[in-house]
Amino acid sequence: MIKKKNVLATVALALVFAAAAQAQTGPAGPTTRSDGQPQIEPSQQNPALPSREAAGAKPAPMPPDRYVVNPLDTLSVTVVGEPDLTNKYKVDIDGGITLPYVGRQSAAGLTISELQTKIASLLKQGYLQNPQVLIDVDQFKSRAVYVTGKVRTPGKVTINGPSITLMDALAVAGSTLADASNLITVQHQKGGELVTVHRKDLELGKAGFDVILEDGDVVNVPGAEQFYISGMVRNSGTYVLEPGMTFAQAIAVAGGLNDRGSDRRITVTRVVNGRTTEVKVDLDGKVQANDTIKIPTRFF
Repeated sequence: MIKKKNVLATVALALVFAAAAQAQTGPAGPTTRSDGQPQIEPSQQNPALPSREAAGAKPAPMPPDRYVVNPLDTLSVTVVGEPDLTNKYKVDIDGGITLPYVGRQSAAGLTISELQTKIASLLKQGYLQNPQVLIDVDQFKSRAVYVTGKVRTPGKVTINGPSITLMDALAVAGSTLADASNLITVQHQKGGELVTVHRKDLELGKAGFDVILEDGDVVNVPGAEQFYISGMVRNSGTYVLEPGMTFAQAIAVAGGLNDRGSDRRITVTRVVNGRTTEVKVDLDGKVQANDTIKIPTRFF
């Protein structure tokens, strides 16, 4: 009997210790990333803040054999096994970088891979037997594009990586507004080329429609041309005018005719030569910006 009581006491004591350890440990907190910031798990994310992936924005890649070093970039140079040579170095305004042993060397215009090979070759010339050099961009030079027009937060969008896509820039600017045009323009600073992209092609992720933006590029999302439709349609209201839209298509956009609607004797109120005029139109006619379309009631 005494032996049985001792066993029960031992088990109870173990349970007390386990509970105390759990209370002292507490719920598991977020792990820490290499940059010192907390790693947020998917279950801890704010559901009101969609991820870039959910918004269709994908981070720009940074392959070392493609990114070209720019003046004012800050490079993180690691020489394996050589802590005295491992440091962060800023590329000067003239494109040069100064490192121990090798002195000032031109860096701007080279890819990361090319610069790694160059520094390793210089260190091998009388300094190190088999240097292994790794370079990463610690801080990109201050570069930005500008998003204007019908977006939630128009203005400057900083390029935090080697490049930024049009989709990324629009996501950072808070996406387009409901009254935005479907035609988005990109004015490239280099070369002055003007590119026009249809917003729906961009949102659907069609290949070849996203645009790589560069420093100083200007993205403009103009306001859409609109028309108003009322009368015997299912959904009266103001709608975005697509280029070349016919009155038949306008009726379809408004949900079609209701049970009492007629597609004959359609009238439109529009401004002609500075005067407001009511004109009769047919289904194949073209809707004009700011038209007010009136759908009549059928007789039977």
